[in-house]
Amino acid sequence: MDEAVRKIAALGFPGVILLIAMATTGFTGAAAITAALAMLGPGGMIGGIMFLGVIGIATDALSKFGLEALLVGVYQDRQEKGETLDALTKEISGLFISDDLKRKLKEELGC
Repeated sequence: MDEAVRKIAALGFPGVILLIAMATTGFTGAAAITAALAMLGPGGMIGGIMFLGVIGIATDALSKFGLEALLVGVYQDRQEKGETLDALTKEISGLFISDDLKRKLKEELGC
């Protein structure tokens, strides 16, 4: 078991996500991997692989910069690309984050 744990840990958070998805399929072996990948993302297995890649990028960025800095950057970039301040403000209000973080995001956008 130690060897399996080391291999999954080497994959990081995407490995944990894949492991949980595989466990929920009810299959074993290659069938579990195939079903789990298909379940994770749109577009079947390819979508699942891409989803795991995005998770890896997101967890790496979160560990380096933190949630607040990433959210500010994302919303500022979207504002620069022409999305309306009203639409962004409405979206931020619906996020499952603290009211304090919502306020900081809106302040950074100039709301």
